[in-house]
Amino acid sequence: MNRRQFVSASGLLLPALATHSLIADAQSSSLPLALMKLPNRSAEAQPISLTERERRYERAQQKMQASGLDAIVLAGGSSLVYFTGIHWWNSERLFVCVLPRNGAPFYVAPTFEEERARDLMQNAPGGKFSRVYTWQENENPYALVVKGLNDLGLRSGKLGVEERVPFVFADGIRTAAPAFTLASATPVTAGCRAVKSAAELALMQLANNVTLSVYRAAWESITPGVTNRQVTSWIAGGYERSGFPGEASCQVDAYSALPHGSPDPQTIREGSVVLFDDGCIVQGYQSDISRTFVVGKATDRMKQVFDVVHRAQSAALAAARPGVPCGAVDAAARKVITDAGFGPGYAHFTHRVGHGIGLDMHEWPYLVQGNPLPLQANMTFSDEPGIYLRGEFGVRLEDDMHVTDDGARLFTPQSNSIEMPFAPA
Repeated sequence: MNRRQFVSASGLLLPALATHSLIADAQSSSLPLALMKLPNRSAEAQPISLTERERRYERAQQKMQASGLDAIVLAGGSSLVYFTGIHWWNSERLFVCVLPRNGAPFYVAPTFEEERARDLMQNAPGGKFSRVYTWQENENPYALVVKGLNDLGLRSGKLGVEERVPFVFADGIRTAAPAFTLASATPVTAGCRAVKSAAELALMQLANNVTLSVYRAAWESITPGVTNRQVTSWIAGGYERSGFPGEASCQVDAYSALPHGSPDPQTIREGSVVLFDDGCIVQGYQSDISRTFVVGKATDRMKQVFDVVHRAQSAALAAARPGVPCGAVDAAARKVITDAGFGPGYAHFTHRVGHGIGLDMHEWPYLVQGNPLPLQANMTFSDEPGIYLRGEFGVRLEDDMHVTDDGARLFTPQSNSIEMPFAPA
């Protein structure tokens, strides 16, 4: 469950009246013409090839060597998808892929899942010829991880565990493999995933383009009296017409000052500040865009805050280039906001300026104060400064950013103004 799904699910706890309002909104909302006109773009998405996944595995083995890891363990999740293309839902039953520093990967799976596992392995490095160790419901599956390692000639060593492997799996492996030291696999997984390939960048560009087109169509359709829930329904419908899953948070007026919003029902009025946030998924790769705008005429205070946030976003972009520490990008944006009187520190700019993005909406590295990690070409991040005035309104401007050989660029054009957030068609 991601952050927006959490906010949405929280709505189930609202009083009965609000629940009835949600149902009424859903029933009364139909997709406006601007969203109906969106084209299906699914044919533009080119899947990641087996050749690229094999290169990823080779790179992972190089990083295992550098990190002193003999193998890494992956369970269901985005790192498993990254290296193998396999989508697997984690349950209480152990399913793992083990990538050794030398040799082919192997899998441990429930016996009754073997056929499905082998089918999914067709386009993974090692393919259908990878070894699969299977276990019956009354057997200890963790012993098979040890057997797989032993069969590769590993009797002891350092075993990396991917950060999202469930604790019960990691603890079971630790108990079954006392001769192995368990360590973080993040130097390998993040080390590979943080720097994107041309194919990954193309998928992310498409995801960003689709999100911006859906946002624009939703913005064009808003009139006073529309609810935030109608707008989120429109955006979901716009993504469906575009051919990709996606969603958005829509927060209005004082709720826009809460960075991740509220499940409370909200109505857009003349002069309301509206904040869209989130994105879509294209072949697993994600976009994350925020747009803040006013319906009608903005006050001078709204324009001032928008201008400061816009300059902060530009400052972060200008600061980003290979070799620059991640924390320096945050500092560049934060200085603009503090110098404009909205500091100090996290007073009104309450979060970091950006996060890595790719197969996960939030992934390493993070553009946050104190992070010394130097940027590399083809890293991708959100660039999302904000100013949040509790009880009034908030402004966040977010575009995704691609570090290039000599600087950085945004996947999408910056917002024009608080009254006209999108460039003329």
